Amino acid sequence: MKNPVYPPALGRAGLMILLAGQLLPMIDFSIVNVALDAIARSLDATPTQLELIVAIYGVAFAVCLAMGGRLGDNFGRRRLFCHGVWLFGFASLLCGLAGTVWMLLLARALQGVGAALIVPQILATLHVSLRGREHSRALGLYGAIGGLAFVVGQVLGGFLVSADIAGLGWRSVFLINLPICVLVLGCARLWVPETRQNDAARIDRPGTVLLALLIVFLLLPLALGPAQHWPWPCVAMLLAVPPLLWALWRVELHQERRGAFPLLPPALLRLPSVRFGLLIAVLFFSCWSGFMFVVALLLQSGAGLSPFQSGNAFITLGVIYFLASLQTARLVERFGKVVTLRLGCVVQMTGLLVLMLTLSRAWPQLGVLSLVPGSLLIGSGQALIVSCFFRIGLSDVPVTRAGAGGAMLTTVQQAALGLGPALLGAVFAHRLHTTGGDYLQAVLTALAAELCLMAVLVASAVRYRCR
Repeated sequence: MKNPVYPPALGRAGLMILLAGQLLPMIDFSIVNVALDAIARSLDATPTQLELIVAIYGVAFAVCLAMGGRLGDNFGRRRLFCHGVWLFGFASLLCGLAGTVWMLLLARALQGVGAALIVPQILATLHVSLRGREHSRALGLYGAIGGLAFVVGQVLGGFLVSADIAGLGWRSVFLINLPICVLVLGCARLWVPETRQNDAARIDRPGTVLLALLIVFLLLPLALGPAQHWPWPCVAMLLAVPPLLWALWRVELHQERRGAFPLLPPALLRLPSVRFGLLIAVLFFSCWSGFMFVVALLLQSGAGLSPFQSGNAFITLGVIYFLASLQTARLVERFGKVVTLRLGCVVQMTGLLVLMLTLSRAWPQLGVLSLVPGSLLIGSGQALIVSCFFRIGLSDVPVTRAGAGGAMLTTVQQAALGLGPALLGAVFAHRLHTTGGDYLQAVLTALAAELCLMAVLVASAVRYRCR
């Protein structure tokens, strides 16, 4: 094994280009949500097809993430980043021109593949190109952009659909990506250094196939099952997840023992920091996406707000999240990653309690301003947690495995984002049914379940610190 050759340091302009590229896939998770009603009217889409428009992007993204990280390690991370941006822009154009639901579904799947080529290269480039304080600050910005994009997507999507610019309607939520793609492609080769693994690793075909099946069999039924009242194919796919997970682990162990390069290296999973990072991903990001889902249901279906008004309700959370993320590097330097993570959990849990109290007192005359106090605390806590997630998860990963490590963390992160709406959504729907349609009690129960999951994360952080 050759000693790694460290690439030129990533400059500020290159960092901005990478973060601009990060905005593309992250925004498209949420921007399409507020356009679904307009898409349904325009393309005569059924409820199941609308769910697929959302789900197929996330599934394709998660399925291809690990492979995207491996390809970047082998063939150059800047090169794969540019290929991903080009594919994402082309797919966005196809989405904007789609005349049928099936064309839109195909284009959304291509968007997911493009996103999976983009994201691992960003995290890996930051990990191998920066050191010390600059590395910590870059990870803080990475976390800030990733979380802010969720909120920006909802607000921007509501504005674009309502504004109906040039009569484009819902199509503008996809076409808005094109100028960003052109800008990123034009600047990436100038300011982003090329990095790659010194010894190219062969593609792990068995691991790739098993991982793809595992993610599809997990995310697709979770996305479609609740609305379809859990038909037997969805149940059968979920029952197949544990055997697939066991088979994937055995295959990756075999690859490692014979000196090959597994897609998800078991050696990385033996690192306590990586295992704890994956636990953070499962607990926190499922809570995050579940929170956004049930609160959006409450605001639109329960309080009767329009999609645009509902999107605006998250502005405070997004702004404070971004501002708090910019301060995380200083907090980590002073208190350490784990203490900052625990602080973030406590702040977010306090915000959830404040939000629950606010909802109980203000319901049903719920105004956007009444959500501000809870949103300030929740957004601040989320910013601290996300920034520590990447710092902890990558802290012991060698630079030669940066792509695989970043892809592993991001794959579990995306799977957790798909799990959250199904998990907290099921709690919400069950409580809504048992109370005869009481949206307030339903959302309070879902938020209480989130508090329990966050308490588990705090306990795990205490145990990890004491190791």
